[in-house]
Amino acid sequence: MLQFCLDLTHHSWARAADPAAAVDATLRAIRVADEAGLDSVWLSEDPDGWDAFAVLSAAARATERIRLGTGVTNPYLRHPNLLAMAIATLDCLSGGRAFLGLGRGQPEWYARALGIATGRPPQVLAETIDLLRQWWRPPGRASAAGHFQVRDWARAIGPVQPHVPIYLAALGPRALRVAATQADGLLVADFASVPYLRRLIPAVRAEVAAAGRDPAAFRVYVRTGIVVTDDPEPVLERRKQRLALVHTLPGMARQIEVPGFDVDAIMARVRQVMRTDEVLARGGAFIDLRQEGDLAAACRLIPTELVAAVSLVGPAAEIRARLRELAAIGVTGVFIAPPGARDAAAYAALIRDIAP
Repeated sequence: MLQFCLDLTHHSWARAADPAAAVDATLRAIRVADEAGLDSVWLSEDPDGWDAFAVLSAAARATERIRLGTGVTNPYLRHPNLLAMAIATLDCLSGGRAFLGLGRGQPEWYARALGIATGRPPQVLAETIDLLRQWWRPPGRASAAGHFQVRDWARAIGPVQPHVPIYLAALGPRALRVAATQADGLLVADFASVPYLRRLIPAVRAEVAAAGRDPAAFRVYVRTGIVVTDDPEPVLERRKQRLALVHTLPGMARQIEVPGFDVDAIMARVRQVMRTDEVLARGGAFIDLRQEGDLAAACRLIPTELVAAVSLVGPAAEIRARLRELAAIGVTGVFIAPPGARDAAAYAALIRDIAP
């Protein structure tokens, strides 16, 4: 059965005139999702944003069943020992509902702006997962002699769950291999097209099986950003901003395959007006891209039809048909926009209306 997930970022806090109101709105959204029966809530974590685990810990004591995790954090922002500590704490606070969404982050930020050695990201991710598994099983000791030099370090506190799920955000072939051989599932970035997913999912599950693991237990989450509306145009225009900011970063447009569009050429022009390469060269973050890039010009370069083809935005019947297609090709979890003013009953009804 297709599971629905709540996707939250720090952006509402960054724009807020009233920080207390923004905090209340975030925690309310998680409570409503919990009461409406959503599977999980995923909080992004960037080096210029909020502390996702602090927010999740606050939500842990105000919810009962929804799973709580990052979507995603990385082993540069958080050393594996800190990740082990944070997840174990969250799992205890939530009574065994924690999971870890893990990715590589943007290495330029860490190496060029924050002075953190990044090594080879796929190798670092593999090593991080191995360290976490060592710490989370008895006797709670871990060692590593790769990117991280860990010498028989013991942890006093472990998770409640015997096995904490780890989902890897991956697009490149080496990171996908790490996901297939070591993680419990895959998180596919926003704007993933059906042609891309039709190739990706069978290939990854075949690699899971080749590693001697159960492909049926391997979950595939797609960051869909579902918005149910009879007026999709304004939402699609806003999504162009996300495409221009996030998916001009190196490797982040791999999943956008739409017949009739030269996506590589479009994104190259968008990257140029956003000055992405120039900003990244010195380790600049999203704040710098917004300030130095021409976001309005970038959005004008992105065809609305392209965004619509890789967005689940529109009337309920249309969303339902597209979700049925995603479920048929092996997607197990999708992301929906926050409830806004809806209460739990209305949010649950919305999900029932679009569920395939």
